[in-house]
Amino acid sequence: MEHLPLFISIEQRPCLVVGGGAVAARKARLLLSRGARLTVVAPKLCLELEQQLSEFEWLQASFDEVHLDGRFLVVTATDSAEVNARVYQLANQRGLLVNKADDSKRSAVIFPSVVERFPLQVALSTGGKAPWLARLLRARLDALLPSHWGALAEVAGRLRQRVKNTLGNSDERRRFWARTQDDSTLNAFLKHGNLAAAEKWLQQEVQQPSSGEVILVGAGPGDPDLLTIKALNELQKADVVLYDQLVSDEIMALIRPEAERIPVGKKAGNHSVPQDQINQLLVDHALAGKRVVRLKGGDPFMFGRGAEELETLVAAGIRYQVVPGITAAAGATAYAGIPLTHRDHAQSAVFITGHCKKNGEEPDWASLACGRQTLVIYMGLMRSGHIQQQLLAHGLDAGTPVALIERGTTRQQKVVRGELSGLSELATRVESPALMVIGSVASLADSLAWFNTGVPDVSLERAG
Repeated sequence: MEHLPLFISIEQRPCLVVGGGAVAARKARLLLSRGARLTVVAPKLCLELEQQLSEFEWLQASFDEVHLDGRFLVVTATDSAEVNARVYQLANQRGLLVNKADDSKRSAVIFPSVVERFPLQVALSTGGKAPWLARLLRARLDALLPSHWGALAEVAGRLRQRVKNTLGNSDERRRFWARTQDDSTLNAFLKHGNLAAAEKWLQQEVQQPSSGEVILVGAGPGDPDLLTIKALNELQKADVVLYDQLVSDEIMALIRPEAERIPVGKKAGNHSVPQDQINQLLVDHALAGKRVVRLKGGDPFMFGRGAEELETLVAAGIRYQVVPGITAAAGATAYAGIPLTHRDHAQSAVFITGHCKKNGEEPDWASLACGRQTLVIYMGLMRSGHIQQQLLAHGLDAGTPVALIERGTTRQQKVVRGELSGLSELATRVESPALMVIGSVASLADSLAWFNTGVPDVSLERAG
């Protein structure tokens, strides 16, 4: 990197802008907003600068080296390449901070794109390579950062020393802020600008004994871009993360680096950690005062035993939250070009699991074999032959379209298509995790496929 990111105070420091046009006005506006003691040198000024004349000193002249005397920061923004080059050369020789507008190669300093929630500031720069990208990122961050976070930073600053004195351990302080930041009472005070009430509330909370919490987080079907903002926030605040095998590496990379990671992966036919041990791990870590994220593929309440884990937490008196995720039935089918419903094909969709509880009851095959509906089966590969047999025996047409989606929404996505009569054979062509879609809508996969089409490592096969 050619530039070192720094935040520099220019309040009451003598700054110079050379030029009087629109670009110079934009730079002057930024410097004035930070309290600079500004001088503008230019033969004439644009309308915006004329309207701000009371806020800066105007030297109505062409640039001369003497104008650099006593300056801290210099910005050159004329429409003359020769003048700009001369200003840069002379200012650089004097060791001044100098910015040549729209020329990062000849700038000792550059002005980044900034997202502000004063006193919170986030600065973005591409080193002048792609200003449009910095502006795009700024717009995205501006939409993501809550409007009241500036007030939160202000109150946190007032209480910083008190919190440090009360909570001597840095981990305890981090957990305190992670716990209180999302509190509805605190946020209500901050959103209404009642900083005194927010400060009083925090003073009371910091005296409360630290208690652990479990957050049940849905990681979605695999594509990290499908992770919710709240899920990302929780991954960044976690002390401990208990994660399933189905969670993608890209999502795992978003976890706070210092967090402890505990694999409790469950895959068809291979449960590395029994469910009762997972439940106990959640309880133990929460009782130790930690912020625990239980990270599950898809949605926690969609065949993910999330409710069973919450029941354990309720019995132990542990606080918890649930962050929904996009389930595979919605994510993988969309990426495969298979609509769950369609006026000409299916008026309903039914989600079932092919992996029932041991000695559990069989599903109602008669209702599942009805026409004009989409049947989505999770974890059905190992029982594909049984599923095929039961649906045929209960009257579903052997020619009913079928699709199996392996690793849906990821770059390794693979879709195989066929008919119900060949379901068990199709299942040998894919590996877990895979989703099974049975119904007329599966026939649309060829025409509506859009994701990774033409990418070498993704295959779309047709059989049956």
